[in-house]
Amino acid sequence: MARLTRAEQQRRTHEHLLQAGRRAFLRHGFIGATVEAIAADAGYTRGAVYKHFGGKEGLWLAIIDADADTHLRHLREVLAHATDRNSLIAALTPVDPADEDAAKWSAAAAEVLAATAQQPDTAPLIAAVQQRHDEELVTLLTEHARRLHLDLAMPLDQAAVMLGALRIGLALRHTIAPPADSAAILTHVLETVFPLRQSSANLSATPSPH
Repeated sequence: MARLTRAEQQRRTHEHLLQAGRRAFLRHGFIGATVEAIAADAGYTRGAVYKHFGGKEGLWLAIIDADADTHLRHLREVLAHATDRNSLIAALTPVDPADEDAAKWSAAAAEVLAATAQQPDTAPLIAAVQQRHDEELVTLLTEHARRLHLDLAMPLDQAAVMLGALRIGLALRHTIAPPADSAAILTHVLETVFPLRQSSANLSATPSPH
């Protein structure tokens, strides 16, 4: 087997630490996860975490940045096949918003927000990742809402913030007391953001002739 180059070794170490960090944050939360445990799980010393990410906060930032890219890439593919209002709303609704890993991840995210809110170096970096994701989401929704001739009940930049907060809130709520139907709640909110056109609503309300 050919030996890895130094750059390849660095990339492999980087990826192994990302995977170990994700496992640790899901298992123990952000506060409970330690740099030492993350490094050991990946097969390295704690120095590798600091070298590649600068610490636990930097590792979290790298994970959510990669997740944002993955989410947007998936959303582009799904929205490209949306043919009407209902299919666009379905594309924006997770298959299982009460997924256990999603709930655990949202709990860890809440810990991160609380832990870094007063850290002037870290908080803006996390906010920048979220802002970039929201801006790209708005661009996507604007494109497809225009393509599908959909009406809007509120500015899409506000809708993106609201939907992100709602998803986190529903997942976090699930860790304590699962809502009756998370998917239905999210779908209803999306139907409010993308209301039926008035002409369609009137048509559906008109009695059929006998």
